[in-house]
Amino acid sequence: MNRDVFITCAVTGSGQSQTKSDLIPITPAQIADACIEAAKAGAAIAHIHVRDPETGAPSRDPALYREVVERVREADTDVVLNLTAGMGGDIVLGSAEAPLPLSADSDLIGATERLVHVEELLPEICTLDCGTMNFAEADYVMTNTPGTLRAMAAWIRDAGVRPEVEVFDTGHLWLAKTLVDEGLIEDPVMIQLCMGIPFGAPADPNSLMAMVNNIPKDWTYSMFSIGRMQLPYVAQAALAGGNVRVGLEDNIWLDKGVPARNGDLVERAATILNAMGCRILGPDEVREKLKLTKR
Repeated sequence: MNRDVFITCAVTGSGQSQTKSDLIPITPAQIADACIEAAKAGAAIAHIHVRDPETGAPSRDPALYREVVERVREADTDVVLNLTAGMGGDIVLGSAEAPLPLSADSDLIGATERLVHVEELLPEICTLDCGTMNFAEADYVMTNTPGTLRAMAAWIRDAGVRPEVEVFDTGHLWLAKTLVDEGLIEDPVMIQLCMGIPFGAPADPNSLMAMVNNIPKDWTYSMFSIGRMQLPYVAQAALAGGNVRVGLEDNIWLDKGVPARNGDLVERAATILNAMGCRILGPDEVREKLKLTKR
């Protein structure tokens, strides 16, 4: 069991959750406020996507990231910044019978372009989605080839940003180990186990522990599950030796029929961890643990 736990709050994500809850932060001001709210509730790390302020659709616009980051950095409340670098690897096939040409909904760009906002803003952490995967949508593929990941990992290493390696299935952990062995990801290694996302690793204890038991002893890991399993996974994470992620990216409910805010989910996670006898780490302790550079 891990008794010194940090909490990450993934405040908005890039899915269509804004159509299901009016509490999803959309504008840069709302997203920044959500990061601060989560930090005040006990989150050490804020994981950040941005959205088109007019439509709520996911965006890669560096100007939107800049506004969010500047607002958070200027705030009186401290939090570790973790920007997604997962956007730009989306392939949507034309159809099952005519996959080419690709759908106009595809968003496939090069490794360097996927990191433009990271290069400009230099957060402490950015994500590295360590593999290609089918999601629940019929013709959509999250695309992260070994070549692209090697290029992104090398750039992130040279920029002095810590990658959070997103692991959605067992093969992704294998690839993460390969990148570490090749010197593309440096110590301390930080990974996020992403459970329950169709069609990656299911959110059952056996699947989780199959990955946990293959994580090198000196790596730091966190984990989450989507939907109604998010809050039970707070306890599961600590029991499995890991750290915790909650937030509206992965789950929009506090209780059945009760919409959540990010701060609500962090507070509930903190209550669970405190009841288990865990100590919750703050931002400075996480920076020391993961050798992060605050800018």
